[in-house]
Amino acid sequence: MKPIRLRSAAEQVAEYLRDEVQREHWEEKIPGVGWLARELEVNRKTVEAALQLLEEDGLLVSQGPGRNRTIKMPVGRAVRPLRVALLDFDPLPLALSSGYTVELLHLLAQEGHAAFFTEKSLTELEMNVPRIRRMVEKTAADAWVVCSASREVLEWFVAQPVPVFAMFGRRSGLPVAAVGPDKLPATVAATRALIELGHHRIVMLTRGAQRLPEPGVVQRSFLDELEAHGISPGPYHLPDWEESIEGFYRCLESLFLITPPTALIIDEVPFYIATLHFCSTRGLRVPEDVSLVCDDDDPAFAWSRPTVSRIRWETRPVVKRIVRWAANVSRGKQDLRQTLTPAKFIHGETIGPVSRG
Repeated sequence: MKPIRLRSAAEQVAEYLRDEVQREHWEEKIPGVGWLARELEVNRKTVEAALQLLEEDGLLVSQGPGRNRTIKMPVGRAVRPLRVALLDFDPLPLALSSGYTVELLHLLAQEGHAAFFTEKSLTELEMNVPRIRRMVEKTAADAWVVCSASREVLEWFVAQPVPVFAMFGRRSGLPVAAVGPDKLPATVAATRALIELGHHRIVMLTRGAQRLPEPGVVQRSFLDELEAHGISPGPYHLPDWEESIEGFYRCLESLFLITPPTALIIDEVPFYIATLHFCSTRGLRVPEDVSLVCDDDDPAFAWSRPTVSRIRWETRPVVKRIVRWAANVSRGKQDLRQTLTPAKFIHGETIGPVSRG
């Protein structure tokens, strides 16, 4: 009879931690020895020995004394390659200008998947579910990544048998894997900073998917912050506009016609640049005449003077989360986890006190 080998306490802890890592309980780093010892109710030496075993297995990488170990998932862990369709909000030229989407395609390819942009974007399909359905039906894909979709579109995807990942968009409360920046605290901080500088006529310009059929979480937090400071929020502060170049400029023209805003919070970098162009052609100085905040970041802002007031978030965790989701799907594992990436308000030089003129 083969003798029974009793596992040590360190080996048992290592097995438990290995399972937690493989089911992606932690994102990039495993907690420190002290935290794990308290949570697992074992002594620190046992935890340290377990972590060293996982290092020997190649699952963890030491970062030196006092630093949490990083997680290194095995290369080639996908059971089968996937055809991953990326349905972006913007047409292809604009989609490619977002560095993180290009990085996403590259990392998925590294994992052995065939990732590609769809022929048409959500904008070109006018966020129309019947048109999207027809495109999906004729697209050979094993999984879908949908960027900045409306609630109606995501509800339709969730009802389909094909796995879908919501990158941004109105995904809250839906049974779908998702990721996006947590802009709510940063938006509140930006709104509060403008109010403290004396601004009351603050307008947020954002896409229809974030406004309709009702304001999204971030937009609602903006309106709530206005109300908390005695400013009655209304359509003026979150205006509707036709999503086209002409529609955007018509919206700006109407805003500055009678009761011009003293501050604008602008969704996405292209709209921010368009607003700068609008201001320059009309002799509006930033921030002397109007303060501007972009609710996104861009590498080009590093060259901007005055420095841009903006909301910054890291794109790398977003990309890595989607790659991990694809790995889970390829293994036949259901993954419906929704995660948020921290965002921070950067107080730049494009906001200032309300003009006395």
